[in-house]
Amino acid sequence: MNRFILTVITLLLSAVSLTAQNNPCFSSEEQAIIDLSNDKWLWMSDRDVDKLKDLFHDSAQFVHMGGYWDKEAELNTIKDGGIWYKKAEIHKQEVRFAGPTATVYSTIHLNSVVGGHEVRFPFYVTETYLMDNGQWKLISLVFTKTLGE
Repeated sequence: MNRFILTVITLLLSAVSLTAQNNPCFSSEEQAIIDLSNDKWLWMSDRDVDKLKDLFHDSAQFVHMGGYWDKEAELNTIKDGGIWYKKAEIHKQEVRFAGPTATVYSTIHLNSVVGGHEVRFPFYVTETYLMDNGQWKLISLVFTKTLGE
């Protein structure tokens, strides 16, 4: 019986430790950017170009495996279904601030439909936001495919 109780306690402590490692504590400023980033993934999944249009800075650039383009091209790609960002499985996120910018570094698996084909790729994603007239605006979104899959 004592071994059983010790095993249960050990398993619970291990679970708490793993949860703490996977869910870092963010400051309120960091959490606000993380929340905005996560909202962006949902809006991209929902193909909500109206919300994305407000989020994307007019001079935003988007770097994909097949090229790079500006705000209007990205919005059109999402609207027309050229790329459907179905679901971003986010494994890790970090935030760094430098002056009026915030950069989110994420490790994800992106489930999407590209040219009618369902694909799932591992990416490092770099998102840079600029504080512009009191609002965070996305100015750069860069996908870097990771090795190994």
